Amino acid sequence: MSMRATTTKTFHRSCTLCEAHCGLTIDVEDNRVVRVRGDEDDVLSHGYICPKGVAIGELHHDPDRLRTPMVRNAAGELEPASWEEALDRAAEGLARTKQAHGRNSVGCYIGNPVIHNTGAILLRQALIDTLDTRNCYSAGSQDTSPRFATSYHLYGSSFVVPVPDIDRTDYFLCLGANPIISNGSAMTAPNMRARIRALQERGGTMVVVDPRRTETADVADEHIAIRPGTDAELLLGMAAHIVRSHRAARAKIDELADGWEVIAQALADIDLDDVSRSTGIARAVIERLALEFVNAPTSVAYSRVGICNSRNGRLATYANDLLNLVAGRLGEVGGAMFTTPAIDSTRLTRMPGMDGHARWKSRVRGLPETLGDLPTATLADEMETPGEGQVRAMVTFAGNPVLSAPNGPRLDRGFAKLDFMVSIDLYVNETTRHANVILPPAWCLADQHVDVFFPQFSVRNTTGWSPAVVERGENERADWQILLALIERLGGGPTGIKPLDAALAVARRFGYRWTPYSFVDLLLRTGTYGDKFLPWSKGLSLAKLAAHPHGVDLGALEPGVTRRLLNKSKRVQIGDALFAEAVRTLTAELASRAQSVRSNDGGLMLIGRRELRTNNSWMHNVPSLVSGRERCVLYVHPDDAERLGLVDGKPGLLKSRIHTGEIPIRVTDEVAPGVVCMPHGWGHAPSAPWQRVAGERPGVSMNDWCDDSEVEPLVGQSILNGVMVELEAVEARASRVA
Repeated sequence: MSMRATTTKTFHRSCTLCEAHCGLTIDVEDNRVVRVRGDEDDVLSHGYICPKGVAIGELHHDPDRLRTPMVRNAAGELEPASWEEALDRAAEGLARTKQAHGRNSVGCYIGNPVIHNTGAILLRQALIDTLDTRNCYSAGSQDTSPRFATSYHLYGSSFVVPVPDIDRTDYFLCLGANPIISNGSAMTAPNMRARIRALQERGGTMVVVDPRRTETADVADEHIAIRPGTDAELLLGMAAHIVRSHRAARAKIDELADGWEVIAQALADIDLDDVSRSTGIARAVIERLALEFVNAPTSVAYSRVGICNSRNGRLATYANDLLNLVAGRLGEVGGAMFTTPAIDSTRLTRMPGMDGHARWKSRVRGLPETLGDLPTATLADEMETPGEGQVRAMVTFAGNPVLSAPNGPRLDRGFAKLDFMVSIDLYVNETTRHANVILPPAWCLADQHVDVFFPQFSVRNTTGWSPAVVERGENERADWQILLALIERLGGGPTGIKPLDAALAVARRFGYRWTPYSFVDLLLRTGTYGDKFLPWSKGLSLAKLAAHPHGVDLGALEPGVTRRLLNKSKRVQIGDALFAEAVRTLTAELASRAQSVRSNDGGLMLIGRRELRTNNSWMHNVPSLVSGRERCVLYVHPDDAERLGLVDGKPGLLKSRIHTGEIPIRVTDEVAPGVVCMPHGWGHAPSAPWQRVAGERPGVSMNDWCDDSEVEPLVGQSILNGVMVELEAVEARASRVA
C-alpha cells in the first residue's frame, strides 16, 4: 500500500482580523491551515503576532461557520439553499418591500469586518446606492463617527486623520485608548509594546489618561485616572494653560488655521479649578501635563474609542487635534502627522459623494448622518415608528448590532418584527438569526487582499498584496462576488456612479467584467507612488506588489499639512461654528458640571474594555480564544466592593435606566473608585444553537445597559462609556425580596 506524501505550501499575507494588519506566515497542507506565525520580514510588523492572528486558521475552519446559503422555509426555519435561489429570494424580498413602502423602507447595517476586505469595502457604496436608501447604519456610530466628523470639518475629508508619529516622538499622551491591546486604532501600529519601549529607551515619556489602569498604562511612565467622559475638559484645559503661559505656537497656528481668535477667546474663559473638579485631576497635574507636552522636543496627543463613545466624543476629538495644533505639533516629525497612502481613500469617498456630515437627518429623532451613515442608536426608532420611511426590511453585512449597539434587546425585538431581512455573514448570530436569507462568504483566507483603508492611518507608509492561501469550495463565493450578484439583481453596478456603471455594462458585452482587483490595480497605477518607488514605472501595480511578498515600505510619514487639506481654503478650520459653539457651551457649563460631580459622589459609571483575544462580538466561537478564566466579568474597585458588600467571583446585580442583570464580579484596583468596567461583544445565549463554543460561555452584553435614548449631541454617537449604573450584591437583593 502506497502512502501519498503531504506537500506543505507556505504563504505570506497580512492578517485582516484587526487594524494592525500584521504580516503572517501560513503553512497549508491539503487545503487546511496547519501553522501560523509572524512574518519576520513584514515591512510593518517585523514578526509580531497576537493570539488572534495565531488562531486565524482555526477561525477559517470553524465547523459552525456557514458555507452554504440559508433561507427561511414555510415553517420559519433556516435551511440550506442554492446560491441562485438564495440570491433571487434576497433581491425579490428587498425589491418587494421597496416597491410597497418606498425607498427608505429598506435599511442597511454594515459592520467593522467590511473595511478589512478589499472587495467588500470597494462595493460598500455601490450596495447603498443600489438600495437607494438614507436608512444606512454602521459600526462607526459605536466607535468612530466623532473622529470622522471632526476630520471632515477641520481638514475637508473624514479620512484625513492625524496619526501619532510614535516612532519619532519624545512625549506620547494617550487618552481613552489601549494600544497595547488594539495595536492602534486610527493608528495602525503593530507591536505597540515594542514601540513604547523604544520611545522610553531613547529618553521619551508616555502618559496614559484613562479611568482604568489598562495594559498600556501598566507600561507607561505615568497613569492618570480621569472621570469618564471628561476628556474634553482636560484637553481644552491643557490648551488653555499653554496659551496663558505664552507657549502657544502662534506662528504655526497663523500659518495653518482659520478661526484662532474665536477659539482663543473661548479658551481664555476656561477655569482650571472647574476642570479639576470635573475631571477629578488636580489642577497642578493639569498644568504640569500642559507644560511637559509643549516643552518636550516633540510630542503628540492621541485619543480613540474611549473618547469617541463618551458624552462629549466629538468635542474631545476636536480638543485632541486642537492641543496638537496649539503646541505646534500638527504635521511635524514626532507629532501628529498625515500619511501618504498608495491608494488614497479620500478619492474613493469623494467621487460618489459619500463623504460629509449632517447632510440629512434621521426621520424620528433628527440625528445627523456622518459619512452617509445615521447613528445606530436610532435604528430601533426607525423600525418601530409607523409612517413613510419606516424601516421594514434590512440588509446586514458582517455586523451584529444586537450586541454592538446600545439597548440590544430593543433592537432584537425590532429585527424579529421586520417584513424581510438579508444577512451577509459567516455565522448565524444574535442578529442574523432573524434573517430570511443568509449569504455566507468564503472569507478572507480564500481570497486575495490589498488593504485600501488602513494605510490612511498607519504610522508608516506601506502597502502590500496578499494571496489566497486556501482554495474555495465549489459552493463558496467571495464577499465581493456575493455583493456584486445581489447589486446586479437589484439593478445596480459595481461603482455606484451611474455613468461609469453604464460604461462598464457596455464593456461587459465585449468580455470585460469588473473585479475589485482590476480596480485596485488602476488605483495603484494612478496613485501617488511612481518615481519614488520605481523610477522607470508610472506607478505601483498589483504585479509589482505581488513581487514583494512581505509588503512594500514606502517610507516614514512626511512633514506638512497643506497637502492633505481637501477643503476649499486649504487651511485647518479650527473656528468651525459647531466646534466654537461646543467649546463655549462646555466652558459655560463647567461650574455646574463640577457641582453635579460633587452631588453624585457614591454613584458608579460603567466603561468598556477590549480584550486581546477578542475582536468585537465574532471570535467567541474559537476555542483557543475563549479558553482560560472567565473574561466577561465586571471590574469593581475594592473600596466600592466593600461599600456595596460585593465578593470577588460572586455575581452582582447591575442596573441602568433600561436594564437590570447579573454579572460576575472581579474586585481589582485596575479601575478607579466609582468606575466599573465590562468587556463588550459578549451575550451569546441566543445564538447557542448555531455557535456551540460561544454558547457554552455566553457572557452578557455590556450594551444591554447602555441607553439608546442618550447620544453624543453633535454627531449622535452612541454613549457606551460613562453610563450611570447602580450595583448591589445578589444576596442583598434576594434578602430584600424575601
